[in-house]
Order: sequence, then C-alpha cells, then structure tokens
Amino acid sequence: MTESLKQRPLLTDEQLSHLSGEHPLHSTGVADSPMLKALTGRQPQHRPVWFMRQAGRSLPEYRAAREGIGMLESCLTPQLAAEITLQPVRRHKVDAAIFFSDIVIPMKLAGVDVDIVPGRGPVLGAPVRTLEDVAALPELEDSALDPIREAVALTVAELGDTPLIGFAGAPFTVAAYMVEGGPSRDHLRPRTMMHADPEAWEALGRWAARTSAQFLAAQVEAGASAVQLFDSWAGSLGEADYRRFVMKHSAFALQQVEKYGVPRIHFGTGTAELLPAMHEAGADVMGVDYRLPLDEAERRLGGGVPLQGNIDPALLAAGRTALFAHTDRVLEAGNAAPTHVVNLGHGVPPSTDPTVLTDLVEYIHTSTRK
Repeated sequence: MTESLKQRPLLTDEQLSHLSGEHPLHSTGVADSPMLKALTGRQPQHRPVWFMRQAGRSLPEYRAAREGIGMLESCLTPQLAAEITLQPVRRHKVDAAIFFSDIVIPMKLAGVDVDIVPGRGPVLGAPVRTLEDVAALPELEDSALDPIREAVALTVAELGDTPLIGFAGAPFTVAAYMVEGGPSRDHLRPRTMMHADPEAWEALGRWAARTSAQFLAAQVEAGASAVQLFDSWAGSLGEADYRRFVMKHSAFALQQVEKYGVPRIHFGTGTAELLPAMHEAGADVMGVDYRLPLDEAERRLGGGVPLQGNIDPALLAAGRTALFAHTDRVLEAGNAAPTHVVNLGHGVPPSTDPTVLTDLVEYIHTSTRK
C-alpha cells in the first residue's frame, strides 16, 4: 500500500486483501480521484460527474461500434464492452466510467432463456410465476462470469486514474421482468405475486439477489472501484411492500460486496418515498431521481448521506441557458449533502446531442473547482 493510503486509508488492509494487487484501489490516483473522494464523503477538488446511460445511443461512435451486433452479444464480447465503456470518458471527460452491460446479463449467463428485443426490451422465453418455475431456474456458475471479468480488466487497463463503476439490476427489478416475461408499465403481476404466493416470490427474490450479488462481486474483483444497484421499477411499490417483500433481497446483494469496501450506490426511479428504506438496505450513497430536490432528499434521509443526482434529462434538450440554470439549482441543493456526485435523475435520452453532455461536464467542473 502506498504512503498516501496509509495516511488516510480509503480501504482497510482487510478489505484490500480481498482485491488483487493489480486492483486500481491500490493506486492513490484512483483512490483519491474526485469521484472516489465524493463517494466516500471526502471533499473533492471539483464536483465529480458521470451520467447514467452515458455509454449508449447518444454517441455516434457507439452506434458505429454496435452496427449489426445484438445487445447481448455486445455485452458479452469483452473487447467491445470495454470499448463502449470507455467511449464517453474519452469524449465527455466524465469522472467515472460505468460498465457497459445490461441487467439481464446475469440471468442470461445462468442459462435463462432471455433476449433483448429491439424496440421492446428484455423478453423471456417463459415467465417465472410459480414456485415450480423458480425451482427450475439454473444457478449462475462462477466461470460463466469470465467474459465480464475480462471486459472489466480490459477497461480499467485503459482508464488510468479514472474509476470504473460496476452495476447490477436490483432483485425487484430483475424479478419483475421475470414474472412479467418482459417490460411492463405497472408491474401488476409481481406486485400481485408478493401477496398471492409469497413463498414463490421469496424464492425468486433470493435467486435474483444471488445472481445480482455474483455479478457485482465479479466486477469488483476484476477492477471496479464502486458499484451501483439499479432498482428501475421499485417506484411502483409502496413503502410497506418494499420493506416486507423487497428490502432484504437488495440488502443481500449489497452485503455481498461489503467486504471489498468499495462505495455502494443505490438508485431507483420514482422512489422518493422509499429513500430511507433503500438507504437502510446498505447503501453508502443514495442516487436521487429528478423528481425530488437533493436538499429535500437529504432531509428525508436524516442528514450525513452522500448523494448522487439529479439533473432532469429533459433539460438536455432545452438549450444551454436553461440547462445551466437548472444545473446551478441542482449544485446548490447538493450542498446540503456532505458530498455530491452530479448525475442525471435518470439516463441519457438516445436523442441527446453529445456536445451538450461534453459542455455540461466542463460547466460543472469549472463551476465547482476549488
């Protein structure tokens, strides 16, 4: 361990012992980057920023790289996944890369019949709706995650002092897709299943939690310096159902990477009423969507919680004057938290002009540089 980390350790020796000697967190460059400082409650030299879905259809180089290649094949081809992950870092100079993958990749690697249908999203060959269906699900073998490890290793080898954030879909969101058999607007079937067949729901939640945890751990061990658990559909739940049927499964996924000591971000859409429960599930940093001001989020969380968010993606197409004025309000509200990572309150829309994102990163860095 370097002298800098001995003086102010980001991770303990016990935590570092779970990471290879080549892991980026053995380097002060990554450990003391603006992103890692903010995620761990230390004051960075400028407000760090990254964007959910920053690697994607808004970039012409992404569309060129993926031409004629399906989504799942793109995610499972290590060299291509690494290249796509790196593209927004090169273009926008964001403070972190987010690993390019998809929430259904763990179930695909386990052997579940799932595909991503253009224009529709993830679709399963057969939905999972009974205890017998859950019992028939294959377990995710550790060796199946080798393409993920290779892609992460290739990525961090090129990132230098810029950290990589690993990610996984939260158990509820993964399970919701499995019960519905595909995308849904209201997630009625999983919400019904919780009450009508709690035994089957519990078994499915455990399966989804195990696979999400394995997916996160593989990314961390291969070089990710932080992780984010995405609960895209948790906003369809009331707090009582979240606490009763969902929270323990998200907690399990987050607990399985606790030993590594990397910051854990928890994000959901439409989850303003769930923020305290989601934080209790084990998050170090709470992501906040665009619907709730960050200072109000900090108040609801009781104070002392690093926050991530929450520029409204709609403002990306509203012109720079409106966007920068809105960004100023987000930065001001973010001052209520001990530290603040700037992000969107959801993902980058595919129609976004990439130069807007590049200019926004520069604006945030310039406005907050000490």
